[in-house]
Amino acid sequence: MKRIYAIALSLVLLISACGDSSPEGGPEQKDKVTYLTAFGAVGRDAFAWVAQEKGYFADAGIDVTIQLGAATGENLKVLAAGKAQFGHLDLTGTWITEGKGQNLDMRAFAAVHQQTLVSIITLEGSGITKPEDLEGRRLGAATGSVNQLLFPAYAKLAGIDASKVEWVNAAPPQLPALLASGRVDALSTFLIGARGIEKAAGGRKTVVLPYSEYLPDLFGNGLIATTAMTEGNPDLTKRFRDAALKGLQYTLDHPDEAAQILKKAQPAADVTAAVGEITLMAPYVKPSGVIDRDRVTKELAILEGEGLIKPGLTPDAVVDFSLVPAG
Repeated sequence: MKRIYAIALSLVLLISACGDSSPEGGPEQKDKVTYLTAFGAVGRDAFAWVAQEKGYFADAGIDVTIQLGAATGENLKVLAAGKAQFGHLDLTGTWITEGKGQNLDMRAFAAVHQQTLVSIITLEGSGITKPEDLEGRRLGAATGSVNQLLFPAYAKLAGIDASKVEWVNAAPPQLPALLASGRVDALSTFLIGARGIEKAAGGRKTVVLPYSEYLPDLFGNGLIATTAMTEGNPDLTKRFRDAALKGLQYTLDHPDEAAQILKKAQPAADVTAAVGEITLMAPYVKPSGVIDRDRVTKELAILEGEGLIKPGLTPDAVVDFSLVPAG
């Protein structure tokens, strides 16, 4: 009788163990992570919602909560505090912050924009057609953004007296209205936002002065995580990377659909502006997400040479090359 009871108990335990492998609680349960967008809910960030809508994250075994980001400085604080596991941040802005002596313990693992998209954008008729025209003007930018971090180097190379520029800080969604209303003379923002700015200004055309004219070797946005994630859970990082980059490829191939997916998830999103951003960023994107070590070395040397970072920052201190996809 005791033997029968023991067999019955073993069967119960076996059934219970099998139940733990169900989607509700075992190995098949999806990893839950929070992902931080670069800049609110706009076209450059649409690929995350595309990856979610198309099931790419789910297929990779990941349950992703997409959280709206602010700008580089604020986004880094959120990641460092463990309130998000992955983020879409400006790589150059992150490295400048790291190179100023702040031990962020972050690593990039894929590049989205292979070149910085930071630019000066103004409206036709403003009297600003070249960098020197910025002197004595009011320049709007997102608080804590890479735009202000990079401006001293841009100003130096472009022959501008940076002390003669007055900064007006605002939240990212408020920037187009600042320019359209004349409260600032120009914006230091991303060139892919030009279509949205034109719409906010009632169709007035923009004048774009890219930082890349003087700083051509800098990276733009990329995927970033803390070393606690990249080193502690490289498998999850790779699965997230591949699903996100799959969403990026689909977004570039189907900008109109991607904008509609963004609108569905974030009703306040502007479809026209989103399509414009996706279209304008396409030439700067390699959907593979590759980060070339030699280019990182060159960028860090440029940032050091312009006095934006302290000496000694190495490529391996800012990029986890073991997680970077092949070109």
